[in-house]
Amino acid sequence: MLPVIALVGMPGGGKSTVGRQLGRQLGIRVVDSDAEIEARLGEPIRSFFERAGEDAFRRIESEVLAEILSGPGELILATGGGIVLREANRELLQRRCTVLYLRSTPEELFRRLRHDTQRPLLQVRDPLAKLRELFAQRDPLYRRCAHYVLETGRPSVHGLVNMALMQLELAGVVDPARVAATVGAEPAAAAGPVHSGP
Repeated sequence: MLPVIALVGMPGGGKSTVGRQLGRQLGIRVVDSDAEIEARLGEPIRSFFERAGEDAFRRIESEVLAEILSGPGELILATGGGIVLREANRELLQRRCTVLYLRSTPEELFRRLRHDTQRPLLQVRDPLAKLRELFAQRDPLYRRCAHYVLETGRPSVHGLVNMALMQLELAGVVDPARVAATVGAEPAAAAGPVHSGP
């Protein structure tokens, strides 16, 4: 049985999009931790962030992560960009999951996110400078937490999904027979640039 496959990385790195495609290709459930948090809060993360502050958000994020990972069965988990800031989260992810770090440079992320108004940490005068600051802080934490690093560069979602599948197959995490039926067949929905969820 597949373990939990968790995707970590910067905001806008494609975790939600790649996670959905991986789940579709492998026929397993996909959970987006930010969507689970919003369901619990009953409001968008951005409004909660503005009202209650980052510390309160990070506490809830840790609780939701622990709940998601306490359940049985196969799972693809797309995490929020800041989930690695807490050591307990990093340890839990590394212990309970196979962790893929979708690594994008701040410049690549800025191209994708420059018109995004939903990410609380990027609603600043100079989003590129903020992305560089976040990357400098978080890149070492993603690397510490991850079992495998995938450089996103500029491939399509389909290209990234295939890279992830092949890495998981080589690692013995995914049965090759399960991958063979998916790699090389490009679904229409997988084309286009990488976008991420809230």
